[in-house]
Amino acid sequence: MELGSAVSAVRSNRVLFGNEVSPAVIIIKDGKIHKILYSGNFTEDVGSEVLDVGDSVVMPGVVDCHVHVNEPGRTSWEGFWTATRAAAAGGVTTVVDMPLNSVPPTTTLRNFEEKLQEATGKCFVDVAFWGGVVPGNQRELQPMIKAGVAGFKCFLIHSGVDEFPHVAEFDLHTAMKQLQGTGSVLLFHAEMDVQPTTGNNADETDPCQYGTFLRSRPDVMEVEAIRTVAELCLQYRVRCHIVHLSSAKALKLIQKARQAGAPLTVETTHHYLNLCAETIPAGATQFKCCPPIRGSANQEQLWSALKSGQIDMVVSDHSPCTPDLKKLESGDFTQAWGGISSLQFGLPLFWTSASKRDFQLADVVRLLSRNTAQLSSLGNLKGSLAPGFDADLVIWDPETGFQIEEASIHHKNKMTPYLGSTLQGVVRATVLRGRLVYRDGSFCPEPLGKHLLIPQRTGQAQL
Repeated sequence: MELGSAVSAVRSNRVLFGNEVSPAVIIIKDGKIHKILYSGNFTEDVGSEVLDVGDSVVMPGVVDCHVHVNEPGRTSWEGFWTATRAAAAGGVTTVVDMPLNSVPPTTTLRNFEEKLQEATGKCFVDVAFWGGVVPGNQRELQPMIKAGVAGFKCFLIHSGVDEFPHVAEFDLHTAMKQLQGTGSVLLFHAEMDVQPTTGNNADETDPCQYGTFLRSRPDVMEVEAIRTVAELCLQYRVRCHIVHLSSAKALKLIQKARQAGAPLTVETTHHYLNLCAETIPAGATQFKCCPPIRGSANQEQLWSALKSGQIDMVVSDHSPCTPDLKKLESGDFTQAWGGISSLQFGLPLFWTSASKRDFQLADVVRLLSRNTAQLSSLGNLKGSLAPGFDADLVIWDPETGFQIEEASIHHKNKMTPYLGSTLQGVVRATVLRGRLVYRDGSFCPEPLGKHLLIPQRTGQAQL
């Protein structure tokens, strides 16, 4: 079957439907899942373009709702062409682009329209977009909702780029009033400035030691920020979401707010679940991100919270930059850009660690596909294997291992802390709305992704 061609059916001995894995044929019509046949004797005419994948697992495509594409303006960091190819190679069929670090940022209707123009004809998978809340742009929020943004993101601390300033409490109140009744969601980079903990001797203040950076972003920065978010969420009853939670110490606050009725959700990332502060070498600035990677005990608490449902989803927070900004030569953590690239490898990264902790394939779909689609108000189209949903499929071999090599990385700048890692779970093929967009290292000749997915808001239900 040629790449880019329409697929009329996908047959596999391992199709994941709900919590069950069984032989099935997925019938596709007009880019949608038409029906799923569960039987050893498939007598229905399924058309001529049948993709038989044998024993490979077929699941809903991953929905990565935290991706920094950075186009326009910082396309040397990443762009739609490279980012969405990396996504397709990783079984990600939908990405939701963050409002920064593009120039201009997605903080006005005009800027959003410029972003859409740049994305046109460059997307190998489907793309939705977050808008941004910054001081003084509250009148732009409802027009952007009408134009199709999935929701909004704000920072409670310096964002790292001057064109996306962080908000004060006054800005949050004005934004919340604009969002009430819209069904939209406000995402928070939940760190607040507090007095940093500093060391007293040279070893504790060496900028090339990871511990120096870690002490500059203590857990209390996240805890205090999330306390503020929880209070606002309860006051206004606007959907709120904590992006990239790194500190398990904030989980009790989140649970308490939810029990009081706050429509509050939370994500964590692959790097917090797979990397530990104790093993980061001196000068290895490719490990820097904000909030920081914390210790192994904290990591296990995050895994426990995922298993119990306290954390709703796992995302990449793919935040690339050019090599010079990572300060690899000096190894200075305090000066390096904070961001980790993992868009292409999220599925095997998660499965490699999760399978050792008795997570099942159904958990992968819940945490990487269904809940992320629902957060983005795309839960009616994406993230589930059921009739009426987009025929977005990832076909992969969970038991097969592979090593991440630079030659196989498809995002623009090949820096990643996972280089050389051995993972479980090879993505064999990716189907987007019934079209084969990726197979065994090759892509369809032309981009087939939509560059704007329109969210459908149906109220403020929890995940």
